[in-house]
Amino acid sequence: MKQKVYLSRTITPEKVLQTYKLLGVELKGNVAVKLHSGEVGNQNFLKPDFWKPIIEYVGGTVTECNTAYEGERNTTAKHLKTLKKHGWSQYFNVDLLDAEGPDLVLDIPDGKIIKKNYVGKNLANYNSLLVLSHFKGHPMGGYGGALKQLSIGIASSYGKAYIHGAGVPEDFWTSDHDSFLEAMADAASSVVKFFNGNAVYVNVMKNMSVDCDCCAVAEDPCMKDIGILVSLDPVAIDQACLDLVYAAKDDPGRAHLLERIESRNGVHTIEAAAELGIGSREYELIEVE
Repeated sequence: MKQKVYLSRTITPEKVLQTYKLLGVELKGNVAVKLHSGEVGNQNFLKPDFWKPIIEYVGGTVTECNTAYEGERNTTAKHLKTLKKHGWSQYFNVDLLDAEGPDLVLDIPDGKIIKKNYVGKNLANYNSLLVLSHFKGHPMGGYGGALKQLSIGIASSYGKAYIHGAGVPEDFWTSDHDSFLEAMADAASSVVKFFNGNAVYVNVMKNMSVDCDCCAVAEDPCMKDIGILVSLDPVAIDQACLDLVYAAKDDPGRAHLLERIESRNGVHTIEAAAELGIGSREYELIEVE
């Protein structure tokens, strides 16, 4: 059976919540809300007021992990300062999952590249997961969506280097590229299995730059906004977003974003995740008002 992906062409905070409710599921217990806190200087990330209705509705805690590269989010002290600067800790309860070690290690017995995933240890405190993704390009992954949030996003600082290095953290910038993409899929699969179906994914196709929200200096958006997508399937929702980019043939910025995605073989993360069985590339797109 094809997984449902709901699409609203109207992009507002209220519409995010309305579209989420169409899934008819309840995230129970302690809900981790994984989103991107935004690198200091980045102009494109989606701000707290945009996500406020849905986060308050699920009663979730905003969760993040430290980065593995230089910036304003690579140490606990700097990241907590950034979370405050960007308004997250004023609006919501915030949990920096890897603020303290040791990491929580998730086994990936069927992993293509990596057999372990190192995530922020506080992930163990949560029963459900709401992944709020800003869909856009990415300098290394080609694109950023639900699968990147599940993998790089929830990995600890060490875990991020481990994934980027395809199991060898020292090879952060030099590992085989497709192996890095497959390691992302491996890591994502371990988090999906950890939550055992108690997860919902929201991708918002707005402010679509070729650069990620992790870039302090990012290009301005190149494509027109497309919409809000929600699903229970992280593979289907990312595939649907890619398909919507390809379908936007009249958008003058489409070629620029596709060059970024295709030059980094971005679709390979989706291919690998589907092969690992955590979702399907086949989906039913249901467009709603």
